[in-house]
Amino acid sequence: MTASTEYTETPAVRAVREQVSALHAELTRNGLVVWTGGNISGRVPGTDLFVIKPSGVDYDDLAPENMILCTLDGDVVPGSAGSDRSPSSDTAAHAYVYRNMPEVGGVVHTHSTYATAWAARAEPIPCVITAMADEFGGDIPVGPFAIIGDDSIGRGIVATLTGHRSRAVLMQNHGVFTIGRDARDAVKAAVMTEDVARTVHIAKQGGELVPIAQDAIDALYHRYQNVYGQNPEGSLS
Repeated sequence: MTASTEYTETPAVRAVREQVSALHAELTRNGLVVWTGGNISGRVPGTDLFVIKPSGVDYDDLAPENMILCTLDGDVVPGSAGSDRSPSSDTAAHAYVYRNMPEVGGVVHTHSTYATAWAARAEPIPCVITAMADEFGGDIPVGPFAIIGDDSIGRGIVATLTGHRSRAVLMQNHGVFTIGRDARDAVKAAVMTEDVARTVHIAKQGGELVPIAQDAIDALYHRYQNVYGQNPEGSLS
């Protein structure tokens, strides 16, 4: 396929474009990003493609048509809508996650304030409130320091989260990456990460944190993932 070839978009790609574009408003609404920082991507079900935010574009200017369609190698699909723009600088990291974690359908990156402060200390967020046990099944771990631009960050995400219940990782000295069944699920994890990071930080200022027993964490996680809400889908892994 050459750059001049017209790409015929499927309904599945269009649906993910619309979802990913709309979900970026949740990052600003929840105070997880500033200026043009941060990004969301979503896997196109049943394909080897994903949709991601363009690089350096104002959130108010995002639209389905300027989301960028990529292969799982991180290459922009020629002739597709938005292909005249550069994709997010984190595209290679997202692509690596999708290639190596087939259960993942969405990836989110933010520099949300409290969670990034924990990342700056290379300190995991300990599971000391029930909301953390529910959503993350334990501590939120720290991933290795990695330079932006290639798949190094993706490698760190996969190495840290493989076999871990957490849908979030604090990449050292950088920020937050979250995963989910789809883009919306990953956004929820990003919102919850910042919420618990703030709460646990405040608690830590008042004195020693009180851990939750592992059997209680396990019970809380099971209930939230498999019983709570309407039509629970179980854990991601």
